[in-house]
Amino acid sequence: MRFKTNRLFKHFQSFYCKQFSTIISLKNTTIKAHSSREYLWHYSPFVCVYSSDTKKSFQNLEKRAEALKDAFEQKKEQIRDTEQKIRLKSVEFVRDIKQHKNVTSKKLRVKKEVLIKDILETKAKVKEKIEGVVEKENVFTIPNILCFTRIAMSPYLGYVIMQDDYHLALGLLTFAGITDLLDGWIARNWKGQASKMGSFLDPMADKVLIATLFISLTCQNLIPLALTLLIVARDAALVSAGFVIRYISLPPPRTLSRYFDVTHATAQLAPTFISKVNTAIQLLLVGTTLASPVFGYVDHPALQALFGVTAGSTVISAISYLTNKDTYKVLKKL
Repeated sequence: MRFKTNRLFKHFQSFYCKQFSTIISLKNTTIKAHSSREYLWHYSPFVCVYSSDTKKSFQNLEKRAEALKDAFEQKKEQIRDTEQKIRLKSVEFVRDIKQHKNVTSKKLRVKKEVLIKDILETKAKVKEKIEGVVEKENVFTIPNILCFTRIAMSPYLGYVIMQDDYHLALGLLTFAGITDLLDGWIARNWKGQASKMGSFLDPMADKVLIATLFISLTCQNLIPLALTLLIVARDAALVSAGFVIRYISLPPPRTLSRYFDVTHATAQLAPTFISKVNTAIQLLLVGTTLASPVFGYVDHPALQALFGVTAGSTVISAISYLTNKDTYKVLKKL
């Protein structure tokens, strides 16, 4: 009951305070001014107490609001300073990263240049050592040029035989035989004309010439096919063995440019005696067979017997290459 009375009193006091402030503002109305003086006279203690408490409360609230505003401004200023510091730190950090990146790039560039220089120097030293191990010789000698001439002439000789021009073919074969005799004689008797490359080139030229003659004469039905296959297979095996020997005898690095560089002599071929005899028999066979249409003794019994002798010598020479250990020699310059 007391609580409700207090609340009613407060509402009443608030109402009359409002009435008082309203009446004071109306200065031209005397009756209301008089009544306001009566109200103030009767209720002034209550109004003054309530106004004093409210004013203190507002003053406290204003002080707290000012304090909170000052604190907020201080925090805001601190946040602004912190953001500025973070921004400066970020700029410094980015600048340090760029400087470190530039320094690292320069170091890597210098190391790369040094590494490339070392690789080139090492490559030059290795090449120099290899050149010292592998003997380098002059391949443009007269015997080698004669061998190249026989190799280049062989396809044309086969073409002439296929055209049934046996007179011209016999003349070309005679010329090839003369060059074969000359290159061997020059290499043995002229100083500086012998070469390790010639030991491979001379038998290869003979193999190319003989294979061309046998194939073209077989196409003209002048030599049996079985004999031609036997001779071509044996010569192909010898040529393949020569490429393998070249690869084995070539010191590392084994590159294509060094492999086909004919100025680097890495091995020397030494044909067996039976192989030389077999080559002479084969040349005799193709020569007599090529001359048979010219002189009219095709299918002569002596020619048939020469076919058998050639086949036997070819087989024996192939076996001699397999059993003889001195067929080739790897060269090493000391």
